[in-house]
Order: sequence, then structure tokens, then C-alpha cells
Amino acid sequence: MTQPLSHHLLTMAYQNAWANHRLAKAWSRLDATELAAPRVSFFPSIRLTLNHIVTCDGFYVDALERELRGDEPHPDCYAFFAVDEPFTEGQSLRLEQARVDRRLIAYCEQLRDADLGRVVTIARETPQHDTRLRLLSHLFEHQIHHRGQVHAMLSGTSVEPPQLDEFFCAGESALRAEDFAELGWTEELIWGH
Repeated sequence: MTQPLSHHLLTMAYQNAWANHRLAKAWSRLDATELAAPRVSFFPSIRLTLNHIVTCDGFYVDALERELRGDEPHPDCYAFFAVDEPFTEGQSLRLEQARVDRRLIAYCEQLRDADLGRVVTIARETPQHDTRLRLLSHLFEHQIHHRGQVHAMLSGTSVEPPQLDEFFCAGESALRAEDFAELGWTEELIWGH
């Protein structure tokens, strides 16, 4: 049975939260010094990269939620980027990422294909106008890109990077069962069967 595009976006929101959960189980085993240690990547530490991910997630989810409610765009969207590292402690960083991930799932749960073309505005200096579909596609790509950088940086630590590519195939459900139990999810919740 073919699922609507909006359902695929919901599965991407779940996949994003799952990958962040798996990655956090790995990076949270590092001490504060290792999280902040200089590394080779676009953002020069694991902690800086994780802060960038959660900040941008919050920025885009805020814009999506405002459009859904009919609110005006954030009057100062740059407030999200006022501090490079709003979370310097690992536990608070992990909790905030999980919170934003839940908001994104909740947003995607209400999506319907007929509404994917609705325009979302981000009040930048030059306002950005994109459809829900384009903005979500960008958000998922952004997350994947920077999570990959954290994954690669973990290779230079004592913590083995986790598998992050076991989400969509039906035959791989056993590989995600432990994480799903930790997150309170079921295969039926996400896939509908």
C-alpha cells in the first residue's frame, strides 16, 4: 500500500528523533572535555556541532509551528543564534534535542498532502518564503548532514559511532527494537501496521 507523502515526512521526523537518540547514547559517554575538544569538521567540536543542530532545529520548528497556528513569523529570528553554544552541559543539550524532536513529530503528525504547499515565512533580513514541503525537506537534510559530522568525529574518540541507517527497512526492526522501547514507540505507531 502506498502511503501519502505527508506520512513519509512523519516517518522522517521519527527517523530524525531515533538517530538523535542513538547518537546521544554514544556521545553522552564522553566527558565534558572530550565533547568540547577541537576536532576536524565544519564546527570544530562535537559540542559545537550538536548545539548547531538543536539551534537550527528549534529555528525551523518555530517557523513551522507559527505558520500552523496562524501567528506572525518570529520577530527576531536571529535570537535563536545569539549564542553559539546555548548548551554547554551534555544532559541539557540532550534533553533540549529530544524536546525539539518531539515538537517536530507533533507537527508532522498533523500534516496532510493537500497542505504541503502552504507557505511558511521566516522573518530574516530578507524574508524567506518556502512551502512546508521544501522547509521540512531542508530541515531533514540539514540534520542528516550535521549528524554525519558528529558521527565522523566520534570515530576519533574512545566511543564507537553507532549505526544510524537501520530505520526504514522492515527486516531491520530487531535492530531498532531496544531504541524504540526506550523512546516508547512501536512499529505500528510509525508504520501503521
